[in-house]
Amino acid sequence: MNIQLDFLPDVAAAFMLMFARLGTMIMLLPALGESSIPTRFRLTIALALTLVLYPMGSQQYPADLVASPERLAVLLFSEIAIGIAIGLCAKLITSAVQIAGVIIANQTGLAFALGTDISNEGQQGALYGNFLAIIGITLIFVTDTHYLVIAALHDSFSLFPPGSMPPVGDFSQNVTETVAHVFSVATRMSAPFLVVGLVFYFGLGLLNKLMPQMQIFFIAMPVNIAIGFFLLMVLLTTLMMFYLDHVQQSLGKFIAG
Repeated sequence: MNIQLDFLPDVAAAFMLMFARLGTMIMLLPALGESSIPTRFRLTIALALTLVLYPMGSQQYPADLVASPERLAVLLFSEIAIGIAIGLCAKLITSAVQIAGVIIANQTGLAFALGTDISNEGQQGALYGNFLAIIGITLIFVTDTHYLVIAALHDSFSLFPPGSMPPVGDFSQNVTETVAHVFSVATRMSAPFLVVGLVFYFGLGLLNKLMPQMQIFFIAMPVNIAIGFFLLMVLLTTLMMFYLDHVQQSLGKFIAG
């Protein structure tokens, strides 16, 4: 009895193309693609998801992939481009907490208090931003929002079928809108601190005019930090729920139906 194995090259090619798309997205997606997660673990997640989604995604690829190396190379480039576009747009929204953290730190006098940012390749970042980023990642897993990430991976084969040219214009518009949306979310998250900071520094200026001999700086700094901590404690739940809602909306754009 002869066993026909001539289909294996096409299976391997389709698996490689799916892994190129899914692996690229996972390296950039929020929660699953954070730099604090070991690269080997992220690679394992990408391989596992490719294996799970292969029965559905492989049907989207044309037959006889290995017959034309040029077409295979074009498909590989297209899959990587789609993975980068989707992953980058989803990743951008998570930077809102870092931007909000920098604004809050500037308003509360802790702009020079830096710590290791686990979501940005271990670089230094404002302590407020690092704290909010850790809470944001935790909430994504606690509220099962990471299932939206997996759903976006699955539906990407329906929204952007393999073999078709990536919609560069739509991706460019989406990136532009996402960047503007990120700054809008960050500003709205830090708005209470901006208002309190404006009133606080106005009061300091008035006090300095009324009592020039008082050392305003030594009095204002600890009071400003204390007000910032108290305001963050009061508003933390509201801020993070507001942020989580926008993360879910941004991921929902890549889910069909």
